[in-house]
Amino acid sequence: MASVCVLFLIFVLSFNNGLCYEVPAATLEAIYPKGLRVSIPDDGFSLFAFHGNLNEEMNGLEAGRWSRDITKQKNGRYTFRDRSVELKVGDTIYFWTYVIKDGLGYRQDNGEWTVTGYVDEAGNSVNPTDGSPLSSSSPVASQPLSGSQPSSGSSPSLGTAPAAAPASFSAEYPCELSISKVNVPGFVCKGQLLFEDNFNSGIEKGKIWTPEIKFPGEPDFPFNVYLNDRNLHVRDGRLSIKPITLESKYGEDFVRQTLDITARCTGTIGTMECSREASGPQILPPIITSKITTKNKFAFKYGRIEISAKLPLGDWIYPEIQLEPRDHVYGIRNYASGLMRIATIKGNAESAKKLYAGPIMCDTEPYRSAYLKEKAGSDLWSRDFHNYSLEWRPDGISLFVDGEKYGEVTPPTEGFYKTATDNQVAAAAQWLKGTTIAPFDDMFYISLGLNVGGVHEFPDTDNKPWKNRATKAMLNFWNAREQWYSTWYDDTSALQVDYVRVYAL
Repeated sequence: MASVCVLFLIFVLSFNNGLCYEVPAATLEAIYPKGLRVSIPDDGFSLFAFHGNLNEEMNGLEAGRWSRDITKQKNGRYTFRDRSVELKVGDTIYFWTYVIKDGLGYRQDNGEWTVTGYVDEAGNSVNPTDGSPLSSSSPVASQPLSGSQPSSGSSPSLGTAPAAAPASFSAEYPCELSISKVNVPGFVCKGQLLFEDNFNSGIEKGKIWTPEIKFPGEPDFPFNVYLNDRNLHVRDGRLSIKPITLESKYGEDFVRQTLDITARCTGTIGTMECSREASGPQILPPIITSKITTKNKFAFKYGRIEISAKLPLGDWIYPEIQLEPRDHVYGIRNYASGLMRIATIKGNAESAKKLYAGPIMCDTEPYRSAYLKEKAGSDLWSRDFHNYSLEWRPDGISLFVDGEKYGEVTPPTEGFYKTATDNQVAAAAQWLKGTTIAPFDDMFYISLGLNVGGVHEFPDTDNKPWKNRATKAMLNFWNAREQWYSTWYDDTSALQVDYVRVYAL
């Protein structure tokens, strides 16, 4: 059973410290005639959590049939107890455990234990037919696990797990509980730092961020492909994502060729997210950019996210600094499950003094921008680093820049359903099954990226080289590269991020 550093209550990605702690092996016991007892020795923990299934493998880090947080030790052990389950010899329990030690969380994954016998309340081995005591040389049903399979050849350990009171949920926590939720087990303290990355190590080292490798498509159809290439790097404590042309990597006129990235694609295999072939006016996306997300590792519901970033400058470029829905519970198309922008600008010099942020629930205007808030700057937002913050609560969303609040979004009494219905938003009916702030009442993850062009972000104007509804939109954009490419400078066209932090409310 592999030991995993989870860094939960303080989800700090400071890899230089090399922190890792091996969770003590759990002892599982089948109690005669009914009952299951799971315990670990106390090693200065403030919480022990047990998650398990009976005769059914766990689906990743699911809660399982048993899902219990134990916040008090007794006789030197943290103990979970189910008095009602009737275990049979040959039954298998699949499980994972979690502890909080010194404010940090750690897991043991992929636990598996098979019932071979029974013990009484004191942990003494008993006869499986009538519960009578067995000799000390007989096998026992208690078995500490440190691997993914049951231990073999281990000596009997009689009486090593003292009888404990039934493990019931305790409301006695060492802090004031938060309304924030995260995708790892345990409780969350009010004001707790849940996630932090100062980009002191490469993206690949922490295995927290996942670089997207795919062709982004609907609903905005940007004119770029996401690759994990030389335009994505971490250097001097900062993340940098810049746009480069497809031709600079693959050669002249490659926009009229075929690009198959299936072997490393993070999109849906067999779709246009992973392979495209140019045909006539339908060229390949002519720009390479990048995007990284925490969707495979970290997601949360309600909290405050702060990002220090320097926004990009360059015609038809815009940054993606946002929260995206993990599960798309209200639908996957046209932002049916919502999107929360933490900060963005349109990179054209004449537009780059206007900061935009807020929730998006539809791909088309006017409802797409109905709840976006804007902040006019005295200078270009791309000139320097600023702290962009979004506070997400069950009753609304607040927007800040450098500590100054500039926007507040409060759902109507009946929720966003009414205003969305008035704007013919098809997904609106789905939000009725949620809370007032639906679709923003589920888990969201962090994404940082860069897009170019597209068919919704930039309204049609006289100086824009493509029309959003034109079938040749991307081709027209590329054919006009002499107009816009000269505005892309290496030191200004990149999105740069200094840190990302998430706090519980």
